[in-house]
Amino acid sequence: MSTSDGGHRSEAVAAIADREYGTAGDRYTRAGRRVLADPRPDVDPFAPDPKGWVGIGIGYLATAAVCYRVAGAGERATQRSVEGIAVARDLAAGLDRPVQRACLAEFIADFRVIGGTGDAATAYDEAADAYGSSPPDERGPQYWGTTPLFEAAAAPIKQVARTLDNGEIAVTWEDLHGSDPADLGAFLGARPTYKRQRFPGLLERVTEAGVLAAPRGTTEYSTDHHRCPDCGSTDVNWAAENTLCLRCSRPTAEQ
Repeated sequence: MSTSDGGHRSEAVAAIADREYGTAGDRYTRAGRRVLADPRPDVDPFAPDPKGWVGIGIGYLATAAVCYRVAGAGERATQRSVEGIAVARDLAAGLDRPVQRACLAEFIADFRVIGGTGDAATAYDEAADAYGSSPPDERGPQYWGTTPLFEAAAAPIKQVARTLDNGEIAVTWEDLHGSDPADLGAFLGARPTYKRQRFPGLLERVTEAGVLAAPRGTTEYSTDHHRCPDCGSTDVNWAAENTLCLRCSRPTAEQ
C-alpha cells in the first residue's frame, strides 16, 4: 500500500517487534493522520476516489487502537476509536459509491469492538445491510474487495488473528467474503457478518496475552540466511521495511 505515511508505519512495525505497543500505537496514529491529510500526491482525501486510498489512514487508526489495547492503555484505545468513527463518518460524504460507504460502516463497527464504544453487533448488522442495499456495480465485488479501502478494513482482524496462529494467515479471503462473486451484497456483506462472529473474541485473546504480531508482508520459509535470536525460526517476514521473524515478530538476524 503506497501512501504518504512519512515513515511512521515502518516505525510502528519496528515498535511492535520490540513489543513496545504503546509506542506502536503512537506511530500508527501519526501514520494514520498523515495519510488522512494527504493520501497520495494525486489524491484529494475529500474527493471521490474509486480506490479509496484515504481508507488506509483509517486502517492505521484502527491498528493504533488495537496496539493501545494490547498495551493496556484502554482509554487511549477508546479515544482512537472515537476518532476513527468520526473520520469514517466524515469521509462517507466524499466517497461517492454506496459500496464504499458500506465499507466505512464496517470500519465503524470495528472501532466499536476495539474501543468498546457502543453496540458493535448492531453496527456490523448495519454494515451488512448497507452492503446488501448497494446497487449492482460495473466493477464487481472482487474489484472492490481488492481496493486499498477494503484491504485496509480487513487488515486489523488479519493482524490480530495471525498473532494467535503462529504468524500464519488465519483469516483468508474466503473467510471474509461470500461464495458468489456475482452477488455484490452477499459477497461483501459476508465481511461484517464474519467479523461480528470472530473479531471480539480474537481481540480479547490477544489483549489477555499482551502480545500482538506484526502485519504480514513478504515471507520466506526455511531460509538459510536468517535465524531468529529469540525463537530460532528461519522463517522470515519482511514488513514495512523491517526484517522480522515470521513466527514471533521479533527482529531476526542474518546468519
